[in-house]
Amino acid sequence: MGALKDRPAITAEVVSDPSVMSGDPVVKGTRVPAETIVAYLRAGHSPQEIFEDYPNLPIDGIDAVIRWAETTYGADWHSAKLPAAGD
Repeated sequence: MGALKDRPAITAEVVSDPSVMSGDPVVKGTRVPAETIVAYLRAGHSPQEIFEDYPNLPIDGIDAVIRWAETTYGADWHSAKLPAAGD
């Protein structure tokens, strides 16, 4: 659990690249969609549960997704409607 509290030298970020996951926003350096992490958080999953399911997620990847969600959906991102598949 101590490793989850360590801060990496490089801050994770959410990026969109047409060559990765068809351009859907992902945590940089992974193929983990930001929307997937948002869905986990909305469902009440803990960071530990998310890291167990996505072990390649950077330690600050969840923080990066939260920053992205706040920018994309606003402060109420926990309850904002996600786009439908294919939108």
